[in-house]
Amino acid sequence: MTGRVLVLGGTGEGRALAAALVEHGVEVVSSLAGRVADPVLPAGEVRMGGFGGADGLAAWLRAEGIAAVVDATHPFAASMTDSAARAAAATGVPLLRLQRPGWVAEQGDDWQWVGSLEEAARAVAGFDSVFLTTGRQGLAAFAGIPGRCLVRSVDPPAPPMPPRATVLLARGPFTVSDERALMRAHGVDVVVTKDSGGTMTAAKLVAARELGVPVVLVRRPPLPPGVPVVATVAEALARLAGHESRAPAARPPA
Repeated sequence: MTGRVLVLGGTGEGRALAAALVEHGVEVVSSLAGRVADPVLPAGEVRMGGFGGADGLAAWLRAEGIAAVVDATHPFAASMTDSAARAAAATGVPLLRLQRPGWVAEQGDDWQWVGSLEEAARAVAGFDSVFLTTGRQGLAAFAGIPGRCLVRSVDPPAPPMPPRATVLLARGPFTVSDERALMRAHGVDVVVTKDSGGTMTAAKLVAARELGVPVVLVRRPPLPPGVPVVATVAEALARLAGHESRAPAARPPA
């Protein structure tokens, strides 16, 4: 395709798409929210920080002559996804959502689906040792958890936090053996995570299955209506090249 493409990134899919677009000679600008202190940077031009909501993004799209937008943000970046949909509608710039499929339970999994972090906190309130892998934002929902909490995040979290929290700073991908050893070392008896999908952090689910540890998963927020959704970089490239193919709308698990 011709024209500049804005990739709203911060995910592995966003980086892979930016690299593929650069390889195809497409001018690409990747926008990162700036919430991670030392992010892995994608190929091409990189823009850090927010746009000032939907109106600010719409103004930026017009000023920069953007031909298409790909929202490849994290499945839980609901505010940015909503702003992208509204800005695209206001400017007429084509918008595509690149979102990896969610996780699917396998035989032996003990999963409980919840609709929010607050609901997850209520679900694990009676456990002795909770492994929180929901990221550093939203930990306030677990501030009242009485048990021990192992909190893993890329950057140091800020209070409020669970009173008996142990913070582990780490960036995936993680191996099943390492996750299994970590859970055993901390006596983890329940895991809390968001339905991020993908393989980078899925090892904890396999380790939990092997150890017989239950998992509480937070469902993804719904996507804005009418936005085409693809699951892979190859599908995104085909759409951007004008090869239309049907892509199912993403749905949260039942």
